[in-house]
Amino acid sequence: MAQRIVASRREVGEHVKESRELFRRPSLAAEGVNVNILYRRCAGLDVHKKSISACLRNRVHGHKVDVKTAEFGTTTQELERLRDWLKEHRVKHVAMESTGVYWIPVWNVLELARYGFDLMVVSPQQVRALQGRKTDRIDAQRIAEFLQYGLLRGSFVPPRPIRELRDLTRCRVHLQQDRNRVINRIGRLLETANVKLGSVISNIVGASGLSILQAVARGIRDPEKLAGYKVGNLKCTHEELVRALDGRFNEHLRWLLRDLLDKLAYLDRKLAELDARTRESMEPYMPVVRRLCTLPGVDYLAACAMVAEIGVDMSVFPTANHLASWAGLCPGNHESAGKRLSGRTRKGSRYLRRLLIQNAWGVARRKNCGLTAVFYKIASRRGMKKAAMAVAHKILVIAYYIIRDAVEYKDPGGDYLDRRDPERTAKRLLARLERIGFPVDPNLKAILATRRHRSKAPRPPIPLEQASGCPQCAGWGIPCIHARNQKRPPESGASNSEHSG
Repeated sequence: MAQRIVASRREVGEHVKESRELFRRPSLAAEGVNVNILYRRCAGLDVHKKSISACLRNRVHGHKVDVKTAEFGTTTQELERLRDWLKEHRVKHVAMESTGVYWIPVWNVLELARYGFDLMVVSPQQVRALQGRKTDRIDAQRIAEFLQYGLLRGSFVPPRPIRELRDLTRCRVHLQQDRNRVINRIGRLLETANVKLGSVISNIVGASGLSILQAVARGIRDPEKLAGYKVGNLKCTHEELVRALDGRFNEHLRWLLRDLLDKLAYLDRKLAELDARTRESMEPYMPVVRRLCTLPGVDYLAACAMVAEIGVDMSVFPTANHLASWAGLCPGNHESAGKRLSGRTRKGSRYLRRLLIQNAWGVARRKNCGLTAVFYKIASRRGMKKAAMAVAHKILVIAYYIIRDAVEYKDPGGDYLDRRDPERTAKRLLARLERIGFPVDPNLKAILATRRHRSKAPRPPIPLEQASGCPQCAGWGIPCIHARNQKRPPESGASNSEHSG
């Protein structure tokens, strides 16, 4: 079954305006309006938890349309009866509204290739009804009519293997959140007993912390003995660790601590099992995962989650901007009377969005990285949070081309912004020197101003014998600043003597 082209958020907004006129006219064909029918025969489904309202539209001749409606349940037998009903009427194109998780069983029954259905899941924003004209039957008719006239844009539904990977990666996110909650509860429990373990150890459930906690749960109370359970070397001194472990323990605290440690061990075991399952399912996509790992801030788990969220077939997204719009990582549009009222980002895949923003914060701590330079350039003007959003957008765009073109990422270096426009960088640095009180040669400022406003036409090549060290510095009209990084050429006499010898 062919996958649907994903509409961007902006395109959805444009088509919603077109759909508003249809909200007031439930049947364009009945009014004789001259509109183009995209599909001769199609169906719309209004899916609920216990029932499904189906509407079938079939163009008989001209603009006359035959409409049939039916009601079905949501059990497997009823869904198969819906499938047979659609096959009996030779329907190929089916659209349904995205209502929670209730559309997924319908999709699973109808998506099999042998049935040949072209399925589409649409956002409720596109098919929202006006107040006073809201019934299940009318909703199904409106979905079918919008589909027949080509006014719907389908959402991205990946193939079944990618959906199964998505279930695994999202399950890992939930398990990791549960684990973090248990760790936080352990930290709060220790604070109530005046045990300051979290003040001297960065990870209270690491090798040393877990060994000490297990000793406390077994009933050991002496701080000196507890400090002896540390593993390896710690940043804190032995005396600091002993003072931090001098708390007030009782049987009630030890019972609660044992319970929390059991939950932590259970979650660690489930995470290990889930990682093994994910690794096995991700085996066909390992080349893509390895290429994504070349991105700064993207490790193996992040690459697996990225593949599970966006898939490996980028043909469903016409451009990288469509992918960013679907993920909710681009500015939104809210204009009225020629004024831009808001650029707030729209809602997208919260799993992918959270993952990429976490990667962006990780990029901010890297050294000699091009994305790090972009992060701090934007942060200096717009703030850290907007910089993280912008870098997350860039990571997703780069990932799009990595997956589509099967290439690896090559970091341009932390100074690539300076190399992209060296005159602008030099002007900014000169102005900064002046602000902190250093004298600047006026001739150098004049040279930079002249070069800045020079025509962008390509300059003729400068002969190397006329260059002051290198062609780049000769073009600037300044002494070579790269001479110390270059090897001095041999003198002509020495060269001739060597050649003659």
